[in-house]
Amino acid sequence: MERTVRTEHERVPLRTWRDRVRQVLAFEAGGLLLITPPFAWASGEPVLDSLGLLALLALIAALWNAGYNTMFDRLEARFLRRRADQRPPLWRLVQALGFEGGLLFLTLPVIVAWTDMGWLEALVADLGLALAYTVYAYVFNWCYDRLFPIAPDQERRCSAS
Repeated sequence: MERTVRTEHERVPLRTWRDRVRQVLAFEAGGLLLITPPFAWASGEPVLDSLGLLALLALIAALWNAGYNTMFDRLEARFLRRRADQRPPLWRLVQALGFEGGLLFLTLPVIVAWTDMGWLEALVADLGLALAYTVYAYVFNWCYDRLFPIAPDQERRCSAS
């Protein structure tokens, strides 16, 4: 019987859970600061109401962010044998679009329930938020990966086979 030996180069380090928590919290706080004023202006909702809605959406997004990005990183490590901080621009776009598409599905009903908007108005508002956050996610994650690169010897690893 043949035995497979895994060498160190077959394993790709991933972010630790502490690093992932820092990433999610920084992303959501920055998003609230940047997106709330233009959302309040465009929607006609009061700033405090907008902040409350966007804070709830941020909580939903934070949970989605942690799960989605962890899954994306693991799949990328497993199938492409690449760390998240080595992600090329096209894959950063794929990551951001996938994240925002899933988030749109989760947040549209919340916007309808929170505001006086109908489904179509809420969809337009949510698409506007998704577009703004897609650009923000691309820039934020690129900057985050440059500021906090993944150490090659981090404990958390994903098997590449």
